[in-house]
Amino acid sequence: MTEPRHPDDSYLRALIEQTADAVRRAEPLTSAHDGAPATVREVVTAAVSARTPELVALSRDLHANPETAFTEHRSARAVATLLGRHGHDVRVGVGGLDTALVATAGESGPHVAVLAEYDALPGIGHACGHNIICATGVGGFLGAAAVLSDTGGRVSLVGTPAEEGGGGKETLARAGVFDDVDAVVMLHPFSHDIAMHPFLGRRQLEMVFHGVSAHASAQPFMGRNALDAAVSAYQGVAALRQHLPPGDRVHGVFTDGGSRPNVVPDRAAVLFYLRSMRPETLRDLADRLAAIAHGAAELTGCGVELRWDPQPPYLPIRFNQALSRRWAVNQQQCGRRPLPPGVVPDFLTGSTDLGNLSYRMPAIHPMIAISEPTAALHTVEFAEAAGSEAGERAVADGALGLALTAVDYLGDERLRTAVHEEFTEAGGPWDVPNFFADANPQPQ
Repeated sequence: MTEPRHPDDSYLRALIEQTADAVRRAEPLTSAHDGAPATVREVVTAAVSARTPELVALSRDLHANPETAFTEHRSARAVATLLGRHGHDVRVGVGGLDTALVATAGESGPHVAVLAEYDALPGIGHACGHNIICATGVGGFLGAAAVLSDTGGRVSLVGTPAEEGGGGKETLARAGVFDDVDAVVMLHPFSHDIAMHPFLGRRQLEMVFHGVSAHASAQPFMGRNALDAAVSAYQGVAALRQHLPPGDRVHGVFTDGGSRPNVVPDRAAVLFYLRSMRPETLRDLADRLAAIAHGAAELTGCGVELRWDPQPPYLPIRFNQALSRRWAVNQQQCGRRPLPPGVVPDFLTGSTDLGNLSYRMPAIHPMIAISEPTAALHTVEFAEAAGSEAGERAVADGALGLALTAVDYLGDERLRTAVHEEFTEAGGPWDVPNFFADANPQPQ
C-alpha cells in the first residue's frame, strides 16, 4: 500500500452540522452606542462605494502577485500609489522594515489606525486572504479620512508586513510606530462572519541536541545519540498533550536527525510551535516543553540548546467588545450578521501578531466570510476563495465596516470612553517586550 489512509471525516461533518445549527440560532449582536451621526455615516458610505472598484482592483492585483514575508515591495508600492492618487502622503520603510508603510490624515485628537497586511504564503499565495485584508484596510482609511472635518481626530493606515511568522506588528510597535495610536482596527477573511473570534498566542522552540559521534556498528558504546534525545523529546511532548488545556496546541517537525545510519548522530533537532488561548498558559506551556527538553537530554547523556522565537512571539487576542459590537452593527447594514463568540468552535483558529497590539491598546480583529464553512485557512481552496467574487464582496463590505467603525470611534465620545474603560478593566496596557523576555525558560 503506497497511498495514505485518509482520516474518517465523520467528526468534521458532525461539527459542521452542529455549527450550522448554532449559527441559525445565534442572536444578532447589538451596540449600546450610536456611533457617528447619520449624516457622517452617509458620507462615509458614499466615499467607500466610489472607491470600491479601485479596492477590488488592488485585491486582485495582490492576489495575482503574491509576495512572502518581508519581501512585499510590489504590494507596498501598489498601496502607496493608490493612496497617492487620493492626495495622501505615504511613508514607506518605517519602523526599520522596508515594506512597512504609514499614511495619516488629520492633525490632532483621538487617533485610530486601520491595519493592512499583504504578505502571502510560500507556494500557495494568498491562502490566508491578506489581499482582502489589505484592500479593506485601504478602503477603511480612505472612507474615514473623508469625514475628519466632521468627526475630528486622526486616522492612519499602517501597512504591517510579515504577519505569516514574521511578527511585523511587534517589530513596528517596538520601533514606536504605534506610540500615539489610541485604537487599532482590522479584519480577517474566514469561513464565517464573526465579530470576535479567539486567536491563539504562539511561540517557537527549536530543541537542538548535541551528542557524541561514534561508529554505530563497531563502537556504539562510545557514542551518545542526539537523535535518541530528539525522539524522546518528541514522545515527551506527545505524552504532554493528554494534560493540556483544551485550547492549547503543540506541533513539531524534525529539522535534523543525522546523516548516515552507520554513524551515531552527534546533532539532532526538532522544531515546535506552541499555542495557547491565554498569555499565562502560553508561559506555562513553554516551561513544560523546556523541562521535557532537559529531561530528554539527561536521559540520553546529551546536551541541549533551546532556541526560542527567531521572530517575535505572538500573544492571543484581547478583544474590545464595545468596538466589536459597532463592527457587527455596521456589517448588518451590508446584509451580514457577524456572530458572537462561541458559535463557531474556538479551536478552529490560528495565531496572529495583532494579538501583540491588543495588549497595548484597544483592538478588533473580526472575521468576514469569503468561503464555504468547510474551507480552512492556509489551503488552496481558501486561496481560490480570496480571489473569488465572494472575496470581492468582502472587500466592499469590509472596507465600509472598517471605515464606519473607525468614524464611530472618532465621532462618538461615549463609545470612545466605553472602549478605553473596557480596556483598562481588562488589565490595561502591558509591557509586551518584557513579557516575552521574561518567558524564556532556562535550566534550573
